[in-house]
This record gives sequence, structure tokens and C-alpha cells, in this order.
Amino acid sequence: MNAASPAKPTLVALLHGPDQPGLVAKTANWIYERDGNILHADQHRDDEAGIFFQRIEWEAAGATEGEKEDFSSFVKALGMKVSIAQSNVLPRVALFVSKIEHCFVDFLARWKMGDFPAELVCVISNHTELRSITEYYGLPFHHIPVGKETKKEAENSQVSLLRDYKVDLVVMARYMQVLSADFLATCGCPVINIHHSFLPAFAGAKPYHQAHSRGVKLIGATAHYATAVLDDGPIIQQDVSPVNHRHSVRDLVRRGRDLEKSVLAQAVRWHLEHRVLVYGNKTVVFD
Repeated sequence: MNAASPAKPTLVALLHGPDQPGLVAKTANWIYERDGNILHADQHRDDEAGIFFQRIEWEAAGATEGEKEDFSSFVKALGMKVSIAQSNVLPRVALFVSKIEHCFVDFLARWKMGDFPAELVCVISNHTELRSITEYYGLPFHHIPVGKETKKEAENSQVSLLRDYKVDLVVMARYMQVLSADFLATCGCPVINIHHSFLPAFAGAKPYHQAHSRGVKLIGATAHYATAVLDDGPIIQQDVSPVNHRHSVRDLVRRGRDLEKSVLAQAVRWHLEHRVLVYGNKTVVFD
């Protein structure tokens, strides 16, 4: 099942570059002069870096593919970088999972209800425990074991599958493996990870145990783009829950699971709706 697209296809552009006078007017006029209809527009300026950011969505009067190319050329002539999506072209998503099922099951349920404007094309796992759930939802399940001696071979197989399925986004729904720099450089698409901590605090393994030992008063979850540095990629979404001295590690894990599900879902939805603009190790999210 896929989320329903608008009746009339739209174009969504994310652009950024050095700030200069008249950028909002120039982009709006370009669309107006071609009889386009702007549905949403938002912008932001990073005062310290002097960078302008904009998200603009519009209905094109003519063929969307041609207008997409023309607008891209126009924006690049202004010295800006741009990416453009078409609302009637649904991104193809692959889920990476291990044994932990709460984020995975929650994601499948949301997808089935049409919450994500995407095609979920396959599930890839280093274990077999989640095969039956995957097949219940009618999705292909690929078991690729990962060991110290076979990690490179396993990642090569994963990359091959991603190419076969023409995947546009990988979602790590508590996939308990560190993706190598080689994998991230060759997989051909962004990777969103959910970390069970309010990064940059408590990166790595067992963050709830770390948080409990530190006696924190807040625990959190972080969805971010995966990079070669563990748990250090651009952050898309975070949320927290208050805790106190009465809460055990088990209590923190239970509360954290609820955060992980909602934070991952929101981050993926924003990405699929073309609302996240990455620059440096930061993001601008047009929510």
C-alpha cells in the first residue's frame, strides 16, 4: 500500500547557497512567469554563515519533468545548489533490521496505513527472526548474515540488492550493525538511523545503561543520517522523556522505545516529503 499522491503532481525544490537580495522574489517570479501555482514556500537564513535556504512547492502549468530541469538550471545560475522532487514519483525504501522489532513493526503499520509517501520495496536483515512479520506484510525478506570475517562480503551483497531494487532511501530500524564508510559511499542513497539516545550524549552501545549510570533526568532518541563516524551524522529529529532516580534501566528502555518509534517515523516522513536540507553536519527541516 502506498500513500495517496495529490490529484495534480507538484514539484518540490530545496535550495541553498550564499544569501543575496531578491532570492525569494526571483524564484517566485520564475514560477509565476510560467503560469505555475505556488502551494507552499518557506525560507531560512543562517546569519552566522550567510547562507539562504528555501523550500518551495508548486503546480507546474506544463510537463513537470521539463520544468524540473529548467528550474534547476535557473537556480544554479543564481549560485545556489538545488534538489527537486516530483510528488507523483514515490521514493523506494528498504528497511534494515536485526532482531529488535518495535521500530520495525511500528514502521510497517504506519506504512500500511499510508503514512509514508513511499514504496517499501524490501527488508534486509542479518538475522531471520523478523522474516515472518515481513512476509505477513507481503514484502520480500533478504537474510544476509554479517560476521567479522564476512562483513565486506555481506555489505557488497546488500549494495547489490539496493541497486537491484533501485532504492532511494535506507532506513535502519534498529539494525544493530555499524555500516562501513565503503558501504555508505557505494549504496547510492541516504541512510537514516535511529539511535536510542539524545545525541551527542551516550553514543555507541547500551546508551540507556550509560544514562542510568549517569543519573540523567532526561532520556531521548535521535534520528540522523548515517555517516562513516558512528552516531555523528546530521540530526533530523529528536525527542525526550523525563526520568528520575526511581526509574530502573528497564524503565528507561521501555520509555525509550516509545520515543524511538515516533522520532524515526517523523524523520522518515520529513525526508520523504522533501523537507530536510543537509549542509555540513547540520540540517534545516522545513516542518
